[in-house]
Amino acid sequence: QVQLVESGGGLVQPGGSLRLSCAASGIMFRIYTMGWYRMAPGKQRELVASITSRGNTNYADSVKGRFTISRENVKKTLYLQMNSLKPEDTAVYYCKPWGTDTWGQGTQVTVSS
Repeated sequence: QVQLVESGGGLVQPGGSLRLSCAASGIMFRIYTMGWYRMAPGKQRELVASITSRGNTNYADSVKGRFTISRENVKKTLYLQMNSLKPEDTAVYYCKPWGTDTWGQGTQVTVSS
């Protein structure tokens, strides 16, 4: 059974940074493209960043240059380094392996002064 546990969210001021983690189990993590998604209040869930098994990355235009996705296959962990945070980054952040329907509980990120 696939399990995903996101952590690292919190309250941060505009311009601040956070590092999110996603611990995966029950999955051959290293072969999957992994994605970070977010859902803001009143909006649909959107893909923020993705990373292939080979380490190729893609980002939504809204976070390009500010967020960095990475992975540690040995630890089965996905990361999202978020810098220069803006109020519009406020959302619940989730990780998910592509091609699966498994979601974790998410981690709340709130950017506010």
